[in-house]
Amino acid sequence: MLAKVECVAMLLAGGQGSRLGVLTKDVAKPAVPYGGKYRIIDFPLSNCINSGIDTVGVLTQYQPLELNDYIGSGQPWDLDRMNGGVHILPPYQRNKSADWYKGTANAIYQNIPFIERYSPEYVLILSGDHIYKMDYAQMLDFHKEKKADCTIAVLEVSNEEASRFGIMNTREDGTIYEFEEKPKKPKSNKASMGIYIFTWEKLRHYLVEDEKNKGSNNDFGKNIIPAMLADDQKMIAYPFEGYWKDVGTIDSLWEANMDLLDPNIQMDLSDPSWKIYARNRALPPHFINGGATVQNSMICEGCYVAGTVDFSILFSGSIVEKNAVVMDSIVMPGAKICEGAVVQYAIVAENAVVEKNAVVGKRPEEVENKDDWGIAVVGPGATVSENNWIKPKAMIDQEGSIIL
Repeated sequence: MLAKVECVAMLLAGGQGSRLGVLTKDVAKPAVPYGGKYRIIDFPLSNCINSGIDTVGVLTQYQPLELNDYIGSGQPWDLDRMNGGVHILPPYQRNKSADWYKGTANAIYQNIPFIERYSPEYVLILSGDHIYKMDYAQMLDFHKEKKADCTIAVLEVSNEEASRFGIMNTREDGTIYEFEEKPKKPKSNKASMGIYIFTWEKLRHYLVEDEKNKGSNNDFGKNIIPAMLADDQKMIAYPFEGYWKDVGTIDSLWEANMDLLDPNIQMDLSDPSWKIYARNRALPPHFINGGATVQNSMICEGCYVAGTVDFSILFSGSIVEKNAVVMDSIVMPGAKICEGAVVQYAIVAENAVVEKNAVVGKRPEEVENKDDWGIAVVGPGATVSENNWIKPKAMIDQEGSIIL
């Protein structure tokens, strides 16, 4: 047994992210680039260390290689510790058989031995695919003050959006009496953020009992939370009022990046009191050529810009050649927009190339049928050949296949 810690964080990072299409064909969703120089997983990892939680298990499964390499020893987040620190926890071989993680609850169940090495009083469950800043220490204090068995972070959403989320129905004192998964007629607008703090003794009991149920989905939202509610365990909603974005779709990933260019959005990556840490390559400063035009954009280190960039994010090491135009778009690390190419309302992924005079995407006002419009995507390592056009909503992969 290692030195006892008060709280262990378990970060669920094994999701496939199928709605992100070609962007997650070869990488796990938490490893997808975001915000010029980050990856999605940087946010929960940075939140942990900023909150004073330095024992973190990262549960991986789908296409884990790049994510594992990125996290490494945890040094960028000050999580390379002798006691605690960050640990990669894939499904592993047992005496009887090898099991993939069957659900979010089963993933934690399979790692009970890891948690119990630290004899924690509390366990924090996190998702690896959300963009937000949050002080988990404040949530833990709230959990202890309320003497709760489970505390669930909630965000108030519009009534129109509520049917897309798991909704917590609460009493006046904040206790949860009902959980509804994507209700057609929601009774409240308190959406679960997928962030839970459990008293470990209670959670361990429910994980073990859930595993005995062969018909269970082994899922927190479908099984563990309803079981605890049925047993009248004390469950509290913790209100969160900051910026939070689920980046599970192409549109939401694009929007979350564009939000960084909006001064009215509460997502300040330059806040010195709550830094977001990342593993970055050592690149030279960006260079803006004399003939370039750049407006309302984020240009990261290692970029070379000789064309026009407007309301866009150029990730580290990307290139925009002369007479090329990038508008309302995301150009991920190492991507190249060649001379005369036009990229609008698009995501150009890592190391992709848009060749001379090619066009990717289209402005929404230029599309006659609004149902035909959407963000165009050039996948990692893909090439859009000279004079070609990638339509709105379309994706092109590394093999050159176009997916509509």
